[in-house]
Amino acid sequence: MTSVRIATRGSRLALIQTELVAALLREHNPGVEVEVVTVVTAGDRDQSTPLQEGERAGWFTSAIQETLLRGEADIAVHSYKDLPTKRPEGLVIAAVPAREDPRDALISRTHADLRSLPKGASVGTSSPRRTAQILELRPDLDVRIIRGNVETRIAKVESGEYEATVLALAGLRRLGLEERADHVFGFEEMLPSPAQGALAVECRTADTATRALLAKIDDPALRQTVTAERMFLATIDGGCSFPAAAYAEHFGSTLKLNALIAADGRIVRSKMAGQAETAGGLGRQLAEELMALAGLR
Repeated sequence: MTSVRIATRGSRLALIQTELVAALLREHNPGVEVEVVTVVTAGDRDQSTPLQEGERAGWFTSAIQETLLRGEADIAVHSYKDLPTKRPEGLVIAAVPAREDPRDALISRTHADLRSLPKGASVGTSSPRRTAQILELRPDLDVRIIRGNVETRIAKVESGEYEATVLALAGLRRLGLEERADHVFGFEEMLPSPAQGALAVECRTADTATRALLAKIDDPALRQTVTAERMFLATIDGGCSFPAAAYAEHFGSTLKLNALIAADGRIVRSKMAGQAETAGGLGRQLAEELMALAGLR
């Protein structure tokens, strides 16, 4: 192939992530030309509806996938965590090439950490997962819905509309805004969304030429970790609609998965280890264990 059309959202962060993938493609396939096709998604158009009240699944990805299926692009670059766990027919995740730091970060108006915020301070987040973990750490805080891209959310804090917000550190780093993080949460404080910080590169299942191109930039070890996390989420999605978090790490040939679900005002946590090649089964098994512990099975 001499040229590749990449479909992506048009936000600054999405374009930066797309350029990361384009650079890898050029590095591993000298001479390839890349064209960026920007797509406006439902989540881009609607900046007011709380994500958990709207058609959250696919809000930031469905329009891009439809562009692929119509043949208007060859591949698509997604923030992996935005992809619904139910896969569309005719598309495949052909590469998982990169992951930034998956942790969450607090940005506050007075540059305080979460424990230093005043009682009743307003914290903006559109994530039920973050909401549950923030309130576990500080039940006295006023957690409110916030929408908009990274820069917009930071601006809402700086203007005083919110005292603080919680964002993915990966996005801050890719945007060159890491210094704006006033506190980076450890995994014991706040577990991330499954596959947070990872990129997913999608193409048509039948497009063997593009799949061969993308195989060169796939990271098999990274794919194993996000497979465990995403299978955990897929199993939870099949059993309940409660917020979930998961993070997997390699220790030699062993994969260790740390996960939680929030149900009925409480958070249930557990960990599990297994062989890396059984990543999907590990995620499924831990999800079933947690749902049993939470009384959801």
